[in-house]
Formats: sequence, C-alpha cells, structure tokens
Amino acid sequence: MATAAEYGLGPNTFPRGWFIVAESKELDQGPMAVRFWGQDLALYRGESGKPVLLDAYCAHMGTHLTNSDSAMIVKNGMQIEGDSIRCPYHGWRYNSDGDVDDIPYHDGPCPKSASIRSYPVVDNMGIVMAWFDPDGREPDFEPPFLEQWDDPQWVRWELDHLGELDIHPQEILDNMADARHLGPTHGAPCEYFENEFKDHIVVQRQGGQMQLYNTYLYTTTWYTGPGILLSKQVFGDNEIFELIANTPVDDGRVKCWHACLYRGNASPANNADRAAAKQAQANALVAFSADFNIWKNKRPAVKVMQLKNDGPFKHVRQWYGQFYQSPEEAKKTQQSLNGKMYTNGMDKPEDRGHDIDQGLPI
Repeated sequence: MATAAEYGLGPNTFPRGWFIVAESKELDQGPMAVRFWGQDLALYRGESGKPVLLDAYCAHMGTHLTNSDSAMIVKNGMQIEGDSIRCPYHGWRYNSDGDVDDIPYHDGPCPKSASIRSYPVVDNMGIVMAWFDPDGREPDFEPPFLEQWDDPQWVRWELDHLGELDIHPQEILDNMADARHLGPTHGAPCEYFENEFKDHIVVQRQGGQMQLYNTYLYTTTWYTGPGILLSKQVFGDNEIFELIANTPVDDGRVKCWHACLYRGNASPANNADRAAAKQAQANALVAFSADFNIWKNKRPAVKVMQLKNDGPFKHVRQWYGQFYQSPEEAKKTQQSLNGKMYTNGMDKPEDRGHDIDQGLPI
C-alpha cells in the first residue's frame, strides 16, 4: 500500500469530510469501539437517540470508553446517562461534547484538561456519518442526503459491510475519471462520458450497454467530499441509487460499504418491490465487486501512465487533494478546477440525451 505523502496529496495525512462510521442499526446493540483516521474512537447512541463519537480513551487512566463488556457498569446497563457516557473503570462521565461533567467520588469542579475530542455526527439515511477535519474545524459543507429516502415508493437500503482493504482511497476515487475500465471490468463500455467539478462535489455522467443488465445503462455519479459516493442509475424500467463509501482506517487502509435504494412499482413499496430491491442490490454488488477484487490485487498507482484518451485522472486527483489542504487552499483548487471536463474519443452526455439529473442534489 502507499501513503498520502507518496501521492503528494497535501500537508495532512487524512482527508477532511463526511464519512460513514457505522450503520445506524449497529448502535441499537450498544456502544461500539471503532477505528478511523489512525485513531481509536468511541461511538454510542445517547438516550435522546443522538449518536455520539468521541476519542476513545478516558484522560484519567487511559481506559477505552466503549471497548468493555465485563465491567459491571456496562453489564448493569448504567454506562449511558442521557447523551453522556461513563468510563467503565472509575465512572468518570463524558458528555457529548467530550467534557467530563461528573466524577462519582469527587465534589470539586471537573478538570477541563480531561476533555477529549468530540466529532460532529449525523444519523442520515440509515447511516451514522461523522465529520473529520485533521485540524478540528467544524463542517464546511453538508452531508449528502437523498430526498427519495423519505419517499414510500422507494425501498430503503441495508448496508453491505465489505470490511477493510489495504489501499489508499486515492485509488478508489480514481474511478471517477476512469472511462476506459468500464468495458473490461464491468462489461459496460461507455459511449459518452464527462466529469464536472463543483467545489466539494465531483460528478461523472456516462452511459452505454451493460452486459449484466442486458440493457442500456445511464448513470450520474457523484462524490460529496472524499468519502461518500452516490450514483443514480437508470436501466430499462428500473431506477436505483447506489451508495459506495470508504472511510480511512489508517494511512493506506480503508473500510468500505455498499448499498442500493430502489424505486418500487407500488407506493408504498410492497413485498414484491422489496424482493426486487434485494436482488437489485445484489446485482449492483456483483458489478462493484469487480473493482474491489482488482483493488485487492494491484500495486499502488502513485503515478498514472496517462494516455490522451484516458479520463482526466490528473484533474480528479487534484480535486481529491483539496481535502488534504486547508479550506483556504482548497478554495483555490476549486476555482482552478470548477467546470466540465471531457474525454477524448467519447461523446458528450447532452449529445446522447442524458437527462436523468433532474432533482439531484448536485
């Protein structure tokens, strides 16, 4: 695997943005110990229903807040109080802002130096998404959301948990520019292709005959920041939104998820629609697994041997690099990139009747 420094991405080791840290229903089983961005973290749901993400270790004696199932405070179901959590070792209580607000055997003020980092978190489309900024800044863009999630005609996804992969996310993001892998890898050679850069969003529009579905496939795919891809896909009478997400675990290692939101025929969706949705997600995972298998078995492409008929790898890498920069430097990158980019030998979407973007949050 290669590291962020080897790709020359910027001064930071991990990117700034919204990332998946869990599926919402996982928190119904209780607090979780997770690791992302080279750090051990404590994730739990407060009594209000709010998810909370904190640095993992109590400042008192270094105890992991959520990685204990033997302490009696945990067994007795007394660890969560409101939206706060008590350390399983001595019962120090951390609130959702990461501050100690109660020590059971201490009557004086709680030490401010005991505070630990708290991360902005949202529970969104069945997913717990957290904002990470290596310098601790607040979010500078909103997490992605699809209005179809609240439409009863659409069958909601459950995530495919794909585990961890020894690859830098740069190589995953390269797919946004990679027009020429769609035929050999997915059996769906595109006939038109473009990228559009819109500040913290990068868009890919393409279409062509797809072997797996035996029909013409139209897709508009976009990343909102560096970690969460959504893709509207229309083929035959079917319409889905595919989710592909990566979150850095360590430098050069990621955790991945996949899912599909499916438009049913009935409103509200019925059992037949739910069965069709399950099959659609399985089919989409087959297609995505071809990428996943290649990523597992390739060496890092620290530099791409760029051909003039390849997609714009250089520009997508520049776009991705903004999330390793300060917001001020990122603005300069955005200004230099914003606009559409075409690939030699490919038609433009507007010349092929690509009209599936209406209502998309891009």
